[in-house]
Amino acid sequence: MDDSLNIVQFVRVGGIPWALVVLAVSFFVAHLITRFAERLGDRFSERRLLLQQVSTIARFVTSMLGITGAALLMFRLSEQMLLALGGTLAVAVGIAMKDLAASILAGLMILFDRPFQVGDRVSFGGFYGEISRIGLRSVRLITLDDNVVTIPNNKFLTDIVSSGNAGALDMLVQMDFFMGADQDIAVARKVVRDALTASRYAYVQKPWAVLVSQVVHQGYFAVRLRAKVYVLDVKYEKALESDVTERVLDGFRQHGIAPPAVLHRGVDAGAPPLLGPTLAA
Repeated sequence: MDDSLNIVQFVRVGGIPWALVVLAVSFFVAHLITRFAERLGDRFSERRLLLQQVSTIARFVTSMLGITGAALLMFRLSEQMLLALGGTLAVAVGIAMKDLAASILAGLMILFDRPFQVGDRVSFGGFYGEISRIGLRSVRLITLDDNVVTIPNNKFLTDIVSSGNAGALDMLVQMDFFMGADQDIAVARKVVRDALTASRYAYVQKPWAVLVSQVVHQGYFAVRLRAKVYVLDVKYEKALESDVTERVLDGFRQHGIAPPAVLHRGVDAGAPPLLGPTLAA
């Protein structure tokens, strides 16, 4: 009881409304920073990732300043108060806040160590998508089907995370196309090459390739054409896959490239090939 009274006497009742105002203003400013960075990123797409990364740091600093300012307004910071708080609340707060404290420290490590950045396409814990925000407590990842996945920052200290573009706008994308083992490989390879170079989403200034190998696909002996090309911007990843796939399907039909089968003479030559686009690791 005495300890409770000692703690209450250090609280500035008149400072509580101002502390709430400071918190509200700081989080509002952080929200404005995010919206402003998003608008600038849409206008200057080549600087989009840099703007997102700067806004992340600015939002982090703004939130921390707001929390610190609110604490200064609410409490009379003195040696007696620190002793009282340390003696009464240290254990309780330590147990209740250990995960939050670990996440905040992990967030700082993410910002400085930079295993990934805002705008990166990453794979983590079975999820794949774009990092949209690195906050005080968690990281938000938007999957390609537009689901928002919230991951505590401290999870990234122990688990493996894979970044596809590592801070760059472009990213290597891998797509697999399968055809019968008795089909014309040179023609099929040219079709895939033409599809890559013709796509407006492909960044052909970086190295790209079409690799040929013989595999067993769905129980059939098949030839796999693996296309590797950089997408111009990670936000066009699925658009690139769709565009290239359509071009390859059309080219295979025009040249009579048939899919894998036990006996191709019994397969309609105009049938579409079996496709399986996958993202490069």
